[in-house]
Amino acid sequence: MLKVLVSDPIDQVGINILSQVATVDVKTNLSPEQLVEVIGEYDALMIRSGTQVTAEVIESGQKLKIIGRAGVGVDNVDVTMATRKGIVVVNSPEGNTIAAAEHALAMMMSMSRYIPAADASMKEGKWNRKAFTGVEVYKKTLGVVGLGKIGAHVATVAHAMGMRLLAFDPFVSAERADQLNCQLVEMDVLLRDSDYVTLHIPKTPETANLINAESIAKMKPTARIINCARGGIIDEAALATALAEGRLGGAGIDVYGSEPLGESPLRDLGREIVLTPHLGASTEEAQVNVAIDVAEQIRDVLLGNSARSAVNIPGLRPDVVEKLKPYLQLAETLGNLVGQLAGGRIEALNITLRGDLASAQSQPIVVAALKGLLSHALQERVNYVNASIEAKERGIHVTETKDESSRDYSGSLRLVATGNLGEHSVDGALLGDEEMRVTSLDDFPINVPPSRHMLFTLHKDMPGLIGRIGSLLGSFNVNIASMQVGRKIVRGDAVMVLSLDDPLPDNILNEIKQVAGITDAYTVTL
Repeated sequence: MLKVLVSDPIDQVGINILSQVATVDVKTNLSPEQLVEVIGEYDALMIRSGTQVTAEVIESGQKLKIIGRAGVGVDNVDVTMATRKGIVVVNSPEGNTIAAAEHALAMMMSMSRYIPAADASMKEGKWNRKAFTGVEVYKKTLGVVGLGKIGAHVATVAHAMGMRLLAFDPFVSAERADQLNCQLVEMDVLLRDSDYVTLHIPKTPETANLINAESIAKMKPTARIINCARGGIIDEAALATALAEGRLGGAGIDVYGSEPLGESPLRDLGREIVLTPHLGASTEEAQVNVAIDVAEQIRDVLLGNSARSAVNIPGLRPDVVEKLKPYLQLAETLGNLVGQLAGGRIEALNITLRGDLASAQSQPIVVAALKGLLSHALQERVNYVNASIEAKERGIHVTETKDESSRDYSGSLRLVATGNLGEHSVDGALLGDEEMRVTSLDDFPINVPPSRHMLFTLHKDMPGLIGRIGSLLGSFNVNIASMQVGRKIVRGDAVMVLSLDDPLPDNILNEIKQVAGITDAYTVTL
């Protein structure tokens, strides 16, 4: 008989679903040592945020087929070790979509009509109607930053309320935006023209403190901002200052750079701000939804079917995973690379599998390439299951080509990304079993291993130019780990690839672009 361990509190409906196919033991508050001791008995483990599923736990779970997290994140699971052991890891990425969207809309209405302040005043025995004259959202402009599932639902409801919609999302097609009655604009235009701005994006290096003193200065003094997405996207000190000085009309904040929120200037503000303690997913329905979602996936996997929201590689036998693993990493790396080179909004991706790969199981390789393509923007939100869905929702047309000719390698990949900023291509292969090489960039022959921080230049093949770039980087104390140049003809166009020890600041990249002979330059972080 199959056995499932539930180690964190979940709704009874989830336990009922699991009981259809297995014996379910609910053992909460297990110590790490106790979990390691008992996990070997179980075929599946269902958790929430409390249980830490470490490599030691996974090693001890000799019978484990699936680990299910009833929630969005899987930061408390060693996904790498689980994948290596052929264990499917699933979560519930959509279980709280409606809850989070409705909370953002509730925040918008609450601060527009000063509902929290009016409620507090009434409970103090006052009747001060004039103090709480609010504003209507009807015919106002809502700027939606991020048109994923949550942002799309906010846009749909806001349109039904009679609001005009602007949107910023460089990874969403114009067609998708039109379906949501949104006008795609640049971020500066959205900030300038919106009466309300609602954020629905992950926190990444690019989005950290996206709303800061500079961006707030571009907004109307009557504008209001809502963040029910991730803490750290807003510079909280700059927001507090702008609200206190009357340079912004209001804010509704549910997430914070540090949680729980401690001493903060946001607490000192009055009715112009509405604060809630990370309640976006805190509805009875959302808690039931995530329990049902994950329990159904565990049930399906135990019955030999696939999971719909796996965060690693679903539906493959461990031996297949092991065989393809180096090429999956290559595909993901090349996707990440070409996505950053193309920039902007990607409209199409062509993936060519060459040599031995032409006869391999191609779907995981294609999905890995899409995961890499989207990972720079979506971070932890994209995985091997939802990569295809995320690409489709962003209007990315994916094509697959097979070429059995081997060329210089037994198996290689070519990715071509086309977007609103143009087209870029990368080729890659493996040396030996696992050593990755980028073998071509925009059809210029190269042979370089991918590295964490890379600088690519397109330039004229002319004496002294490489030395000038090296000297410029040296003057800024930027250390070069390796360098290679690729060219097609002497004194024609060429590319240079530099591996750097540290990220290259934007101001230095701009200096490089000004060097005579440099046509363009790009930085990539892998």
